[in-house]
Amino acid sequence: MTEPSYVTLHREGKLLECLDRAIELMRGCILCPRECYADRLSGETGFCRTGRKAIVASTHPHFGEEAPLVGMGGSGTIFFSSCNLLCTFCQNFDISHAITGNRVRPEELATMMLGLQRRGCHNINFVTPSHVVPQILEGLIPAVERGLHIPLVYNTGGYDKAETLEMLDGIFDIYMPDFKFWDTKWAERFCDAPDYRIHAMAAIKEMHRQVGDLVIDRSGVAVKGLLVRHLVMPNDMAGTGEIMRFLADEISRDTYVNIMDQYHPCGTAINDPVIGRRITGEEFSRALRLTKSSGLHRLDSRSRPE
Repeated sequence: MTEPSYVTLHREGKLLECLDRAIELMRGCILCPRECYADRLSGETGFCRTGRKAIVASTHPHFGEEAPLVGMGGSGTIFFSSCNLLCTFCQNFDISHAITGNRVRPEELATMMLGLQRRGCHNINFVTPSHVVPQILEGLIPAVERGLHIPLVYNTGGYDKAETLEMLDGIFDIYMPDFKFWDTKWAERFCDAPDYRIHAMAAIKEMHRQVGDLVIDRSGVAVKGLLVRHLVMPNDMAGTGEIMRFLADEISRDTYVNIMDQYHPCGTAINDPVIGRRITGEEFSRALRLTKSSGLHRLDSRSRPE
């Protein structure tokens, strides 16, 4: 097995340097596009409602993720509570909007990673990591020292600062961003982030620069690269066609994508006149047609056939 680059970076002392830079960004927090300037080192909280310690809602081998992440042993997911996006329709509303779980120390987070590795998971999958990058790095260092050696997955809603991601070059093996919205008005209405598209585009470009297209080994398990998720929404609110053309034309036609059909109204979206219903079969089929017509051809096997 090839040694993950994060192990090499730690041996060279660069992982600790990255951690120091990341912690400093929490002093007046500018980790994500919200730029709340909260002094999280002193316990203040901003939009993500998370102070000095990360809050872990749950951790377990996950067999419902994309096929290349799951393999035979599952994806070792660590779900962080809260989020820097807080979509009104979040499919994990209870985790993102309600602060659930426990605040963890770096050694505890390291133990979680190593426990998932011992259970045979193919990767460590950090779910909603954007607001807890420093805390992840704090846990990663003792985990590496205790033998962590499987790929790391950055599983994000896509609302990330390219500058923060640049700092992580060589640490994460697999980037798995959502690309949720194309139209500014919907991003503003449903997550108060009118600049979502701009940041998602820049973030995905930086992710691809670091890891390239998704590489899958002979056993069908992902070892490195970019995987993009896109949740199909009622009334084409997500802007599927424009997003897929961006991925094909400005990222790579070999981008691995998961076109997801599981949208259902959650949270405050239940009574919303635009997205207060499930998608139809025709809406999903149209999303698949738009994806294929853009030139993208690597679709996750869990996508329904037309």
